[in-house]
Amino acid sequence: MSSLAAQEVWRVVLVEDNQATRTFLETCVKGHAQLRLAASFATLAPARAWFAEQGADLLLVDLGLPDGSGLDLMRDVRQHWPQCDMLVVSMFGDEENVLASIEAGAVGYVHKDDEAADIADTLLAVKRGASPISPMIARHLLRRMQPAQQALRPVEPAVVEVAPLGTEVDSPIVLSRREQEVLEFIARGFSYAEIARQQGITVHTVQTYIKKLYGKLAVHSRSEAVYEANRLGLLNNFGSQFKPQA
Repeated sequence: MSSLAAQEVWRVVLVEDNQATRTFLETCVKGHAQLRLAASFATLAPARAWFAEQGADLLLVDLGLPDGSGLDLMRDVRQHWPQCDMLVVSMFGDEENVLASIEAGAVGYVHKDDEAADIADTLLAVKRGASPISPMIARHLLRRMQPAQQALRPVEPAVVEVAPLGTEVDSPIVLSRREQEVLEFIARGFSYAEIARQQGITVHTVQTYIKKLYGKLAVHSRSEAVYEANRLGLLNNFGSQFKPQA
């Protein structure tokens, strides 16, 4: 018997709403002999139904799903299938989502734009006890864990680049009224829960708007979104209320 045949095969459940990304991740899992794709879902509800009946060895999950947050699924899995290791693959790279994922039971957090990440190898590393985190996300965590040092640093004014006259500028970005409101709350330092309360919507809906904002602005974190929105003049009407976030 070959050594490969003697190795355990891990069952993987995938939850990702973007079809192209889901297909890519499915191909990665199916392409490795030690992994078996047990199920693949585009939304939260069927994934929760799956784990209500049976478990898996690995859960690969996005956070912003059309019908809810991947965090809710992770909490369910941690309670009923604690042996299932969970890895987040998300476009959200801010501290709030990273820390919430870790609190929900994630053992790793990979950013979707981390092209160096081989998902199959990453999943196997998780089963060997590793806790993979994308370098960009690790930097965010380090900043979060060094509040004292941050507070001692002098506050520098935000630098906004202005294109010289006659140069080509970015194509106009059009935001919906709700996206604009959420953007302004982000710029003022409100948490997702606070934005949800102010707007009378759920935290998941806030995450959905932020996901759209990140996509339109081509950014990956709260601070990048505020900087880019300011650079593009999307916060011009914000006036003196605008305070750049670290």
